[in-house]
Parts: sequence; structure tokens; C-alpha cells
Amino acid sequence: MKMVFISKIKWIALFVLMLSMVSLVVHLSITRLSGAYSMQSTLMPFNGFDFTASVFAPQSDRFVRNMKLWGPVISLKSLQPYANPRSNYPVPDERNNGYIYAKIFGGFEKIRSSICDLVTISRLLNATLVIPEIQESLQSKGISYKFKSFSYLFDEDQFIASLKNDVNIVKSLPENLKASRRRNEVRTYKPKRSASPNFYVKEILPVLKKSKVIGLVLHDGGCLQSILPPSMSEFQRLRCRVAFHALKFRREIQMAGQLMVQRLRASGQPFLAFHPGLVRNILAYHGCAELFQDVHTELIQYRRAQMIKQGILNGELGAGSHIHRDNGSCPLMPEEVGLLLQAMGYPNRTVIYVAGSETFGGQRVLIPLRAMFSNTVDRTRVCTKQELSDLVGPETPLPLNPFQPPPTKSEEQLKEEWNMAGPRPRPLPPPPDRPIYQHEKEGWYGWITESDTEPDPSPVDLRMQAHRLLWDALDYIVSVEADAFFPGFHNDGSGWPDFSSLVMGQRLYESASSITYRPDRRVLAELFNITRDNMYYHHNYSWKLSVREHLSKSSSEDGLIRQSLLSKPTTFLSHPLPECSCRIPSAEVPKQVKGHDGRLLYGGEDECPTWMKHSQEDTHLESEVAEDGSNGNNELEYENDGVEQQESDDNAVKSSLTQLPVDQDDEWDPND
Repeated sequence: MKMVFISKIKWIALFVLMLSMVSLVVHLSITRLSGAYSMQSTLMPFNGFDFTASVFAPQSDRFVRNMKLWGPVISLKSLQPYANPRSNYPVPDERNNGYIYAKIFGGFEKIRSSICDLVTISRLLNATLVIPEIQESLQSKGISYKFKSFSYLFDEDQFIASLKNDVNIVKSLPENLKASRRRNEVRTYKPKRSASPNFYVKEILPVLKKSKVIGLVLHDGGCLQSILPPSMSEFQRLRCRVAFHALKFRREIQMAGQLMVQRLRASGQPFLAFHPGLVRNILAYHGCAELFQDVHTELIQYRRAQMIKQGILNGELGAGSHIHRDNGSCPLMPEEVGLLLQAMGYPNRTVIYVAGSETFGGQRVLIPLRAMFSNTVDRTRVCTKQELSDLVGPETPLPLNPFQPPPTKSEEQLKEEWNMAGPRPRPLPPPPDRPIYQHEKEGWYGWITESDTEPDPSPVDLRMQAHRLLWDALDYIVSVEADAFFPGFHNDGSGWPDFSSLVMGQRLYESASSITYRPDRRVLAELFNITRDNMYYHHNYSWKLSVREHLSKSSSEDGLIRQSLLSKPTTFLSHPLPECSCRIPSAEVPKQVKGHDGRLLYGGEDECPTWMKHSQEDTHLESEVAEDGSNGNNELEYENDGVEQQESDDNAVKSSLTQLPVDQDDEWDPND
């Protein structure tokens, strides 16, 4: 009887164990299925699934659009793009004064600005322009054999065809002039960024007529002054046609950029683009080294010493960063931008796209912003690694790990060195130096750990410089198309074109009423000084109101007027008004703003043509219907700080952009 009882207990224990195993298998199966479903929904934009419904779904069904955060700006809706010629504008003759070829040095911003000036000068001198050579993308940089220097970024055929009524453009010099160039018989000039039209007419035109060819070398991001005489308004409009119509990126870049915009809007809500402006040259020029408290401070100071030695900068090496920051000369740090957006009322699930191929300090400086806004992404989160490599094209592989550690000494060698160290008694050997780890020498800044001189760029560095042009092109497309744009740095006063200013100029030209913040960094520095003295992290209501008032004005007509006074004298493309826009008559009379020379910078736009008025009336009626349905919730949403905007779908979850399990780019290394 006892044995039967024990056997029954064994069978019961075996049965319970089998039930546990079955339950475990069922739970694992459910988990696997749910994980597969989650991965499928997350990767939907990348695997070719039909996400058109989510992209083009009515926003009223998915997201309550706050008009004060996402626009449009009513006072700027009457401004429309209009860069067509408005006077007698003859087509260029093939029999002209000669050819102009050019070499362009610098990054994306300098390339774009320089090309616009080159076309304008070619029209001024009645010359044929040869497709410019972009030095950052030459074959010597190790880029793909599929591209020439200009076609690495832009569509050559589109560029030539779009400007056929403005300037004659060819892809190369005639053979006889090529031979003269190889023999160094062609006169070459290095014009300043602020060169006047008289310089070209009096100095260069006679040489061009005589030799039939001249060369230009551009380093400063331009070769013609920003503001031209009133009689040359057509040349200003030509600049706009080049920048906003003729300079189209090659087809692969265009398609990738538009796909990124679709994916950013796939959740049904608008997105904001943010360009930090943390570039080493800018930080060195303005003495902002103390914004960082690590090796990046030394790197900035080294570059600043170089600028002082080369005569680019007249200043002291040990400049106080806090003084420059209070003057508004330094970029806003990402955590400061996060606090400003929170004060404006943006919910923490707002999709923020971080633009810029170079963020000095790496991904580490973006960690506070990501903590405030969980849907903060960049191109490495929106595109797969394969999609980015397809843009680059086939390239010769380079060694991935050029670091070679020093050879280690054997125990016999160490003993021999000790025995030959001199007569006894000998002092104790010095303590060993701190070891230099491999990860400290692999980065582009590794030289500073053991040398006082920055080495020449390696083949990997040269190739990465060319790749940055592609990443900047993608970010430029996304920033122009974004529902709102916030610059971390613009109008620096150096005169060099910067990424944010070019984006703001094109947004002003194409859609002036879109939300584009133009903050005064000096005012914001004062506001941050106030809150730094406050013991509490949560800012008081009056501080938030001050931030909202300033940023709201910066995105409206007041901010645009201030922008016109600061940016147009240095970079025309950052404020192409009034030459490249027209105004649809409205009840409100625009303010007229004149520059220091008495010329109108804002408010002097021509009246739009009749056909444009009719098309705008139709779109205005449609927009009024949409606005009436959403304006009722504006005040409530704007006043509820820290409360996310409600969607109609209660089961909505966080945007899948932050959950994409794609291959991460190397730039995600915190020690970048």
C-alpha cells in the first residue's frame, strides 16, 4: 500500500512537471509571435510595406495640430516665392567673352553659396561657366568612380538645363584651353568673399577678353558681395533661381531625402528639425571651448590658435567662453534647446530630427535632449546602413583599424635595459606613464594624447569629409521640408555661410509662413542665467512665458525683420527678400524695414501676378476650413505645460522611430 501511494505521488509530480513545460512553451510562443509582430510593424517603412495610409491619413484623426506650435504664421502667409525675371532679360549668346572655371574648397554650406556666386559672375561678365570642381569630392578623396566632383552632390544635366536662359554652362573646357591650363598659362584669381561687381568688370573682364579663359579659386564660401546695387536686382533673382531651382541634388539623394521625410511623418504627427551648429571651426572662432570639459576643449583651443596664427581671427587664445556665451556668440547646447522646446509646450513625444553631419562632442552631448524628447532621431535611425551605403556607391575598401600598438618588450630586454642604466646605487625607476588605450587613439582626435601637432588627414579622414557632403544634403532636404525648424546657431557674424542660415533662407523663400524659429541667443542667455540661479529644476511660470514670448516673436514678422538686419549683409541666400518674393494683397499693411544704406530689406516686395493670386485664393479657402476645426483647442493645448497633446486613437503608442532595430552607424559611439 505504501509503494502504491509513493508511485501515485510520482505520477502526480510528473503530471505537474509536464503541465509546467507546456505552459512555458505556450508563453514562449506567444512572446515570439508578439515580438515578430512588433518587429514587423517597426520595420514597416524599411521593408517596402504599404504605409501610405499612415502617412497621408487625415491629421485630425490622428493628431490634434497645435497651430501655435506648428503654424502657419498668419502675418507671413501673403509672401510667395517669385524669382522670375521682371524686366528686359536677354538670353545669353554662345559667342561671349570666354570661359570661367573654378575650384571650390570647403564644406556643404560654402559649396552651395559659392556656386550661386559663380553663376551670377558668369552672367555679369557674359562668360561661359564650366561645371565647378568641388574639391571635397574629387577622386583623390577616395570616393566612388561613378561620380565626378560636381555630380557627387548635384544633378549636372538639371543644373545646365535649368539655367539655359541665364548662363551658358558646359561640362569641360575646349581641348585647346585644357592644354593651356595644363601648361599653367591660365590666369587664376582668389577673390574675396565680399568682392564687388566693379572688381570683376575692371580687373577680370579685360583679362578674360584677352585670354578667353580665367580660373577662380574659392575658399570663403563666396566670391561676390551679398547686397548688390538696386540696378542689379535681376542678378539677385538669378542667385535665387540657382539656389532654389537649379541646384537639385542627384536623383538618389532626392529620393532618399523624401523617403526620410515620409518616415518621419509616418506616425501621423508633424516633426521638428533641429541643427545644433556645434562645429569645431565655429566653436574655435568664437572662443567657446569651455562649453566642453574634456578633450574637445583642447581640440577647440588648438584650432583657435591656428586661426590666430593664420590671421583669420584677431583675438586672444584664452578667451572666456562665458562672456562670449552671454554675448550670443556661442551655439545653444542641446539641453538648452530641449528646455526651450518644453517651455514652448512641445510634448515629450514630439519627433525631433537632429540635422548636421558634424556634431562636435558626438552623441554624448545629445543625451540630455534625448532624455527630454524620446523621439529624437537622426539619419542613422531613419535610414538603414545599407541605404546610406547605396548613396556612397562602390568604393575601394580602406583598412578599418589603422591603429598599430607599439611592440611589447620581452622580460630579457627589460632586464638588459636595467643592467645598463648606469653605475650603482641607482635611483628607483620612474613610475610608468598612464597607459594609452586603443579606443583613445582610434578616433580622429587621438593625436592629441601624444602630440602637439595635428597630423595630416588620413585616407579615412578624406573619405569621411566627402561622405559628410552627402549627409548634409540629406539633412538639408529634411530640414527644409520639416514642419518646424530650430537653429542651434546662425548669424554668427563671421560672414561664412552656415547650414542653418541657408535652410532658413530656403524655408523663407518656399513657405514663409512655416514655423522657423530665429532666436536671439543673447536674450536666451539672459533667460538661462536667471534660471541657473534658481534652486528648483522646474522653471516658474513667468520664465516660461518669457521664453514663449521671445520664441513666438522670433518665428513671426518681428523675428524676420531682425533677421533681415543681421543676416542679409553677410549672406544673401539667408534672407532673399524683397528681390525673390512677391506679396498677395491683404488687409494688413506690412512693415517696411530699411538697412543702414537706406535700401528696403522687408516690406518692399512686388505684387504677385494675377495667376498666383487666384491659386492662392483657392488654397486659402481650404486652409480656413482646416484652421476652424483646430483653433478651438489651441489655447488649451498651449497652456497645459507638460501634458501631451491628445490623439483620437487611445491605443496610440510611442513613435516607432525610436525603436528601429537597424544597424547603427559608427557615429553613435558616445566617445565620437
